[in-house]
Amino acid sequence: MDIIVIQPDTPEENIRHILKKLESKGLSANISRGTERTIIGVIGDTSKVTDDEEHAIKAMPGVENVLRILKPYKLASRDFKKTPTLIDVDGVIIGGNKIQVMAGPCSVENRSNIVSIAEKVKSAGATILRGGAFKPRTSPYAFQGLGEEGLKYLAEAKKKTGLPIITEVMDPRDLEVICEYTDIIQIGTRNMQNFRLLLEVGSVNKPVLLKRGLSATIKEWLMSAEYIMSRGNHNVMLCERGIRTFETATRNTLDLSAVPLLKQLTHLPVVVDPSHGVGKWDLVAPMSRAAVAVGADALIIEVHTNPEEAFSDGEQSLRPEMFTQLMDDLKRVAQAVGREI
Repeated sequence: MDIIVIQPDTPEENIRHILKKLESKGLSANISRGTERTIIGVIGDTSKVTDDEEHAIKAMPGVENVLRILKPYKLASRDFKKTPTLIDVDGVIIGGNKIQVMAGPCSVENRSNIVSIAEKVKSAGATILRGGAFKPRTSPYAFQGLGEEGLKYLAEAKKKTGLPIITEVMDPRDLEVICEYTDIIQIGTRNMQNFRLLLEVGSVNKPVLLKRGLSATIKEWLMSAEYIMSRGNHNVMLCERGIRTFETATRNTLDLSAVPLLKQLTHLPVVVDPSHGVGKWDLVAPMSRAAVAVGADALIIEVHTNPEEAFSDGEQSLRPEMFTQLMDDLKRVAQAVGREI
């Protein structure tokens, strides 16, 4: 018993009665209200619910059907929600027919630089500004980000351009200050299975972009999304950013087959990060076009005015003029597959 389908026009008191029954069994629930049906997703170890107990719940007033989901991820599954999830970020809709583009530098370096880049990417057609204030680096001696100072610079760039902000959280202790400034919380690849962090972001009212782990399977990735959703935050996006394989010619192997596969398995929006996927600026454009062709709902692309002087990831960053050309190319690809940018 993982999903309880509620009959149309069922009184709220009946739904509350069902929820109390679940609580008495040590279970909790998430409610999804659609235009025709209300679905209750049952959270907890439902394997302990006996057949008799399941039949008793099915007989309760307002219950149309009781279903079991074989997949370990429930709330993220298409079985729980048939229609695609649309995430509204300050009027920017992620998951609809329009493909959104997030763009900006890997790291926020100073005020003038982030504002300049923000103005340029907006002019080219980007709808969300990316920039890292807290940076996870392989070396402890590399630039780690400006912290709250960087967040303030992002806020200034937003004020000038109107672009919503996405930035990464690495530590639950930084979540409160990040939520003051950002519109989307990014969970980086190295934290995909930082379950404490996932539960914390699941408790805040901010959309979350969850990047795939370096060697994570699709199932593991969706289970990490389930951690976030189990706390009540269903505004989760899945970001394919390349996985580690035996190939060394590119930074990672960008698994674009994951995009249409996820569309079958989950209702959550799917984002592609071609910059980290390939690690080379001259491969970002073709992989971006391919990502749009296979059905990505959004792209996240690194852009820097002076890549050779960038504090991080300059080798995979596009110059603003290259990004502008790419946006023009993407519009034609989107049109060819019945979408728009």
